[in-house]
Amino acid sequence: MSRWLQVPLYLGLIVAQGVYVVLFLKEVWHLVTHMTTLDETAIMLVVLGLIDVVMISNLLIMVIVGGYETFVSRLGVEGHPDQPEWLDHVNAGVLKVKLSMALISISSIHLLKTFINPDQYSEHAVMWQVIIHVAFLASALIMAWVDRLTTHTHPEHFHEPSSTPAPAKAHE
Repeated sequence: MSRWLQVPLYLGLIVAQGVYVVLFLKEVWHLVTHMTTLDETAIMLVVLGLIDVVMISNLLIMVIVGGYETFVSRLGVEGHPDQPEWLDHVNAGVLKVKLSMALISISSIHLLKTFINPDQYSEHAVMWQVIIHVAFLASALIMAWVDRLTTHTHPEHFHEPSSTPAPAKAHE
């Protein structure tokens, strides 16, 4: 029953999702109201900021839905047209790999924003951003490799048992 203690944590992440929606709308409003005064680089940076917010929001959805489904309780959306495609085969290993890929994507957007506007950052800051991005890449590769090793070594632990009963053996 202690797994239900995680529900407030997921509800808090839903509140954070709402904060990101407000931030996104604020940035869209800024873009629309200043589109005639912004240059191409500024517009690109705002759009990259919007993409960043969407990617973080997607990360939140993966954590909320995948984490709840994996660690708390089944959502019961099997076969529903709105069921996320990835949800039918989610487990802790898959969730970790998906989250690491999302973090790499978010890091890539931040790095691209830095490269588009390099004058805003010191060489030291750019170097650390690149190092952190490479660390995300390396850790994602290692997690994917470990997940692959564990699922291929002990596949019976990672697949749901068949719902069809085993054939009865004939007694002689």
